[in-house]
Amino acid sequence: MSIAAKRRRNWRAWWAKQLIAWHWISAGISLAAMLLFAVTGITLNHAATISAEPVVAERQGQLSASLLRPLGKAAEAKATIPPGVAADIERQVALNVAAHPVEWSEGEAYVALPRPGGDAWVSIDLTSGAIRAETTDRGWISYLNDLHKGRNAGIAWFWFLDVFAIACVLFSITGLLLLQLHAKRRPSTWPLVAAGVALPVILALFLIH
Repeated sequence: MSIAAKRRRNWRAWWAKQLIAWHWISAGISLAAMLLFAVTGITLNHAATISAEPVVAERQGQLSASLLRPLGKAAEAKATIPPGVAADIERQVALNVAAHPVEWSEGEAYVALPRPGGDAWVSIDLTSGAIRAETTDRGWISYLNDLHKGRNAGIAWFWFLDVFAIACVLFSITGLLLLQLHAKRRPSTWPLVAAGVALPVILALFLIH
């Protein structure tokens, strides 16, 4: 074997090792989330046939007179709920309104608290200090579906989705390059890849209205 042939063989072996390493690393990173997104893809596709009865819970509370003054100042400044007021609200109705946007209206502060799989809100009467709160739970399937869509899941989940997407792209590209390396010994490789590309294109062009 010539020196040039040995170099090509060594380069091919090195390249294959790199692809395999990055393929399994990206697979490990994205495995759990890929399974989650595959399952929730099915539940979202059949959302109309999966029934879920929302569970609504209402709670009430009462702010002390000493907390009405800082709440009134926040209303004048159109600010968020003061920390001390937010802590007392959370103690009474088990909902955290701190740092959330507030809809200030005549005599009322309203805080919307959307979340994956449900919703919640808190309303505070600025005159009496009466607290009204409501939570809606649509079940764990709705929760997982909302995670799939990134709905009201927060900044940490937002960045996780980006990392997961990059890992999936890396997994797919390294998988395609590994197919290329072994395609000569597996004649069905490119027909299967072509079918995988052609099927969604055909469906999108001719069967989606």
